[in-house]
Amino acid sequence: MVRRNETRRAALVDAAIEVLARDGARGLTFRAVDTEAAVPPGTASNYFSSRDDLLTQAGARVYERLQPDEETVARQRAAGRDRETYAEIMRELVGRVASFRTGYLALLELRLEAIRRPGLRTVLTERVRADVEANVRHHEGSGLPGDATAVKLLYLALNWLIVEQLTLPDVFAPEERERLVAAAVERTVTDGR
Repeated sequence: MVRRNETRRAALVDAAIEVLARDGARGLTFRAVDTEAAVPPGTASNYFSSRDDLLTQAGARVYERLQPDEETVARQRAAGRDRETYAEIMRELVGRVASFRTGYLALLELRLEAIRRPGLRTVLTERVRADVEANVRHHEGSGLPGDATAVKLLYLALNWLIVEQLTLPDVFAPEERERLVAAAVERTVTDGR
């Protein structure tokens, strides 16, 4: 029987994210999640039907936690519609994602695990595709310069910059990362649509 206490479920999924980031997908067990969440042994198995269910919910939770808050969205909507504003939005995005280090590292682990688990690969593919499409739609409605291809190119470039920042943080100094984000926008986004 799968339990319904949503607060406890969220705490277990958050614990799974921490385990994934620290120990990798192979280290993600119900026992490890119970330990990380400081709950009695066997609790996670009461909330998730399988390890695949736990992996999938961990991935969904990371995306949920990476969403900007309403204040950030409102501020961005009220900002200018030029490449400089676009670069600032991208710097904020990189900072927000990188500040949830364990979440992003857990997503990397999930991507690697998806190579071996077709069901997980399907779920992640659908989620990432939907995320990219939502970013394109949001961009097209924002009035910012650039087109769908620019959004996708920035998605690809900035994701790898985040990987570098989280895994090998000394490759680029913080100031250089800031300049690289601005340069990526400047060189990718044209003033016209």
